Amino acid sequence: MAKLISGTYGEALYEVAREGNQTAQLLGEIRELRKILEENPDFTKLMLHPSVSKPEKLEIAEKVFRGRMSDELVGFVMTVVDKERFSELEDIFDYYIAKVKEEQGIGVAYVTTPERIDVVTQKEVERKLLETTSYREMEMHFQTDPSIIGGIVIRIGDRVADASVRTRINDLTRQLLDIQLG
Repeated sequence: MAKLISGTYGEALYEVAREGNQTAQLLGEIRELRKILEENPDFTKLMLHPSVSKPEKLEIAEKVFRGRMSDELVGFVMTVVDKERFSELEDIFDYYIAKVKEEQGIGVAYVTTPERIDVVTQKEVERKLLETTSYREMEMHFQTDPSIIGGIVIRIGDRVADASVRTRINDLTRQLLDIQLG
C-alpha cells in the first residue's frame, strides 16, 4: 500500500515539475528539505501527532515552508499534510528522485557480494553495467552479505540479476526435490 501511495504522489509531483520544466530545481529543494527534516525529527513527530488537528498541521506547514521553497513544493507538501500522508513523504521523495535520475540517464545499482571488493573490481562492475544498460552514468552502492556464499547480486530498480552461489544451491535443491517427488 505504501508503495502505491508513494508512487501515486511521487508521479504527481514529477509531472508537475516536468510540466513546469522544474525537475532539477525541485530535486535540489527536495534534497534540502530532506536534510532539514532529518536534522529536525521533532517536526515530523509534530506533523504525525494524532492530537494535533489537521488545520493546525496545515497552518504549521504553511508558516514553516512558505517563502523558503517554491510554491509548487509548498503546495505539494500542503496536499500531503491535508491528505494525512506526511508519514509517506520520505517514500514519495524517493520515488521522485528515482524518476529524475531515470530521466537524466542515471542508473542506481545495488551490488551485493559476500566480501568487500576492491576499487578496481568496483569500477569494472560499473563499467560492465554501463555497457549492458542504456544508462549514461551509474550511482553505485556496494554492500556485503556473507550469506550469498559467493558470486554477485545486482539490483537496478525492480530488476535483479542474481548470480549468487546461495541462489544456485537453492535452485539445485528445488530441482532435486522435483526429481525425487516426480
